[in-house]
Amino acid sequence: MEAQFEAMEGRLEELTVATAQPEIIADVPKWQAMLKEMRRLEPAVAAWRQYRQLQAEIDQAREMQNDRDLAEMAEEELKALLPREEEERNKLRLFLLPHDPNDDRSVVMEIRPGAGGDEAALFAALLLRMYQRYAERKGFQFEPVDISTTELKGIKEAVFTLNGVGAFSRMKFESGVHRIQRVPVTEAGGRIHTSTATVAVLPEAEDVEVEIRQEDIRIDTYRASGHGGQYINRTDSAVRITHLPTGLVVTCQDEKSQLKNKEKAMKVLASRLYDLYRAEKDAAYAQNRKSQVGSGERNERIRTYNFPQGRVTDHRADLTLYKIDAILDGDLDEIIDALTMKEQAEKLQAMNMG
Repeated sequence: MEAQFEAMEGRLEELTVATAQPEIIADVPKWQAMLKEMRRLEPAVAAWRQYRQLQAEIDQAREMQNDRDLAEMAEEELKALLPREEEERNKLRLFLLPHDPNDDRSVVMEIRPGAGGDEAALFAALLLRMYQRYAERKGFQFEPVDISTTELKGIKEAVFTLNGVGAFSRMKFESGVHRIQRVPVTEAGGRIHTSTATVAVLPEAEDVEVEIRQEDIRIDTYRASGHGGQYINRTDSAVRITHLPTGLVVTCQDEKSQLKNKEKAMKVLASRLYDLYRAEKDAAYAQNRKSQVGSGERNERIRTYNFPQGRVTDHRADLTLYKIDAILDGDLDEIIDALTMKEQAEKLQAMNMG
């Protein structure tokens, strides 16, 4: 383990020097790639240096044990230091877990109502707002791509991006079926209904990873519909892109400019193709999108939002929090942190067994 962290430390020092060189700064893609690698290495190197400092303090305390006048003080110090040693080593082991290269990426997210009719569409709108608020808290940039609404202000479909370093590492746990239990506004009898919405989270593809040939796509333009201003009924600004080899279809009508709508739609198409190609290359990933969203049935759920009891339960982390209003306002970190720790524990166990 020591050799691995010393190599990381050496690499970080090398990158620190390199990224200050004018010729590297002038090569923007290379410079950005180096900065990205530095961001990934810095926490690991900081933990390694902290561990080495702790070891130095332990060594010093053990030397003090040989001095009769200092032996008692040394014993007290060791009682405080030794329990921390294993804790710090466990922190280091986490940095040696296989790194998901997608974790640093921005994401494309898709929300669709599942079982429950109008109430499911209203729940989808609640989830959309929750992710917008979470993005604000984390400093991610929210960009709508294609959001269609119902007459009751529910969501028929929402496709959007969250741009920011590490967005996928946080949002990947949101994939799946979300379930809501409450009395709908349309329910006159006061009965509690159960409805669902599905969420899919895709890592945003980089330009160099997915080649989209012009002859493989068909681009249709049409007049946008829904809220958005007077221009909507007068210009063919909405864009629909069909990828002919796969049949994937992406639409975007959020922007007034046809060009901007096309750029956004191409970004989403690239991410869906990247996801598809990964599925073809990796058998374990083959059912990724299907496993993410399921069928939307009520018994398939990763999380339940229960309004009468004011609770949110994440069934994967076995975690229940009684602060539904705060969570729907974007306070998701406690849930996401619990899922991250669960994933890390499972990886550590697999690594130790291997």
